Amino acid sequence: MLIRYKKSYEKIAMGLLSFVPTEKEIKTLMQTIRKYEEDDKWQLFLWRDGDDIIGEIGIHFINDQEAVIEHISVNPSYRSEGIGKKIIMALKKSLGEDILIAPSAKVKSYYDNCFHTQSDKETGE
Repeated sequence: MLIRYKKSYEKIAMGLLSFVPTEKEIKTLMQTIRKYEEDDKWQLFLWRDGDDIIGEIGIHFINDQEAVIEHISVNPSYRSEGIGKKIIMALKKSLGEDILIAPSAKVKSYYDNCFHTQSDKETGE
């Protein structure tokens, strides 16, 4: 289930963000979390599975009709289970069809991997 980030989830969110290669340094992590907390155009959502928060997705609104996925992370224990795709699909449903959501350059390969089947990869489609 997709839930909105709130301050009480800060440590969990930082832990998940630390799996993102560009967010390894504590100073960078803190700046990123502050951006999501203070800038309305940056929104962070967490993925809850039962009582556990196992993933997150962060978006940046370009305008009222477009958003860019800036961060996506899944706890390593839950990878290769389609969680990333579930998070993206839940976000799209939550924001509605009127908002175009595209991956940033740093998450594009992950995003593409979520939505291509093995046969697509083999044929180059």
